[in-house]
Amino acid sequence: MDNKPILSVKNLQTQFQTGGGIARAVDGISFDIFKGKTTAIVGESGCGKSVTALSIMRLIQGPAGYIAGGEIIFNDQDLLKLSERKMREVRGNRISMIFQEPMTSLNPVMTVGDQIMEVTRLHKGYSKREAREQALEMLRLVQIPDPIRRISEFPHQLSGGMKQRIMIAMALSCEPDLLIADEPTTALDVNVQAQILKLMKELQQKKGTALLLITHDMGVVYETADYVTVMYAGKAVEQAMRSRFFKHASHPYSTKLFESLPDAKKRGSKLSSISGSVPEPTQYPAGCRFAERCHLVFDKCKKQEPPLLPIEKGHTIACLLGSKAPSIANQVVLPDSRKKETSPPSDQKPLLTVKNIKIHYPIRKGLLQRLVGSVKAVDGVDITLQHGETLALVGESGCGKTTLGKGIVRLIEITEGTIDFNGTDLVKIARNNLRKLRKDFQMMFQDPYGSLNPRMMVSQIVSEGLISQKIGKNKKERTHIVKELMERVGLNSNMIHRYPHEFSGGQRQRIGIARFLAVRPKFVLCDEVTSALDVSVQAQILNLLKSLQQDERLSYIFITHNLSLAAYIAHRVAVMYLGRIVERGTAPEVFETPKHPYSKMLLDASPRIGENGSEKIFLEGDVPSPINPPQGCHFHPRCPKAMPKCGKFYPGKTSFSETHSTHCWLY
Repeated sequence: MDNKPILSVKNLQTQFQTGGGIARAVDGISFDIFKGKTTAIVGESGCGKSVTALSIMRLIQGPAGYIAGGEIIFNDQDLLKLSERKMREVRGNRISMIFQEPMTSLNPVMTVGDQIMEVTRLHKGYSKREAREQALEMLRLVQIPDPIRRISEFPHQLSGGMKQRIMIAMALSCEPDLLIADEPTTALDVNVQAQILKLMKELQQKKGTALLLITHDMGVVYETADYVTVMYAGKAVEQAMRSRFFKHASHPYSTKLFESLPDAKKRGSKLSSISGSVPEPTQYPAGCRFAERCHLVFDKCKKQEPPLLPIEKGHTIACLLGSKAPSIANQVVLPDSRKKETSPPSDQKPLLTVKNIKIHYPIRKGLLQRLVGSVKAVDGVDITLQHGETLALVGESGCGKTTLGKGIVRLIEITEGTIDFNGTDLVKIARNNLRKLRKDFQMMFQDPYGSLNPRMMVSQIVSEGLISQKIGKNKKERTHIVKELMERVGLNSNMIHRYPHEFSGGQRQRIGIARFLAVRPKFVLCDEVTSALDVSVQAQILNLLKSLQQDERLSYIFITHNLSLAAYIAHRVAVMYLGRIVERGTAPEVFETPKHPYSKMLLDASPRIGENGSEKIFLEGDVPSPINPPQGCHFHPRCPKAMPKCGKFYPGKTSFSETHSTHCWLY
């Protein structure tokens, strides 16, 4: 390998002028990226990862934002000294970027073909015909099925995974020397994520492209990175080769990030979380910026800022403990991090019993709106949920998890089936009576900001349920209840007069928890509630939810595509595919001895730290349309073990224990 880096960032400083002073978002970071190699930048939100990427691309919005100092040397050329006209020749051509959210990055009124062609016509001077041929070639390269048809489609006609592939096709269409990927798989399920990561690796090997990967998913870093940089408060606090980093992470911040990760080995234990939050870039402390949150802090840390120094060859950390950090940091255990949970009793009457639930959406056409078919989003599901139990619903996007959840809490109409909640059938109950029962079952949403009214103060948001359910005699009593709830979810009671935009993502999710706690529910539907959160904030929310479950005997249905999270928090797991549950059992049964080929392939696709020796088996194609599901077993067109009868008859239930069963012709 050529030891000369393709990109060298030296003492980069990016600042923003704000009402509170100068925000030093990136404050002197340095790192190198080599041809054909991947450098990963990890850290919490607010550490400066994305601003670093935007600085490299020279996309910082002025005049408030500006690059205050440093060098960005790309192929022996300092990008900071180029004129904007010259930089446009580099941007999108020799350096490309894949943004986090493909739907907001793609133009909704242009076909995907036109958007890819626009890049090559601008930078390469291709004719329309040449650009179309190149666009088709790129669609084939990123494994878009039927590229001749897809090239004329608009972004809204594609799945999330396909939209991300289109972004990659655009980024690679000019064969850049450097590709910057900012959280490229955050919103994707495990199978699409695995395919995207595999695709990026293959393209890197074929083209020799260098990759800068920004992510908070340590599993993704383990499987893809060659070098790792950990950022905190605008600075690099640890840098090492990937193999060294995952064996000997040394900075207290790095070790805390690892301890915050949920997985099956930590089941029944409290996750270690990092107290507090990243300091504001306008108010960095004088000494070590992590000192206020560090479990190994001593007096000198608050006075002297630690330099980035080597502790081993190729391994540097910014910590005053220096070479003593690895042994000390890795020995510290939080006082109650081994607090065991109690399993819910299985012999009493279930809180929730769902039988043969079907949710079909009619398809109508013509002037008379004649019924021509139906979308079978949920097609005959049975589940039970005990008091104080957590059931995880896992599966790919489009398999019906969220639709089932919304149907259970009666946010959408049920086509067929029964929902027995504590002795009451929620399908047959009158709307007036259903409203009274809503205090017993609540929903927690994925986006903590989008689910809170931006025009209402926290006191109004949390007390809405109290007013609706006539809890509390007057405003004074309700305010007292709201303050108690704020303290209970780990927020200061003085914050009740603030608006949602004044809180961090983790704090907003805590407000959402306070809102449903106000009405003392028995059951909460949690729909991807931690997918938008950093690992440290995620650990805090998971610990809070488990603590509330212990104290209040709350029952949860957890909808997630994070299998490590499901393995940690769930008592039982149900695997969904195309509107039906194909396997169910206790978390150890499903994750340690999966039976259905779909369950096995989901687990195989999930990135895990410490497992990179075996070749992954990927699910080919997308989930079939619920309008016209395959005959027989719905999974057979994608199943590597499909037999002739799989395509003719849907398999019956096969039980392996009282709790573990599957629907598969292999058994």
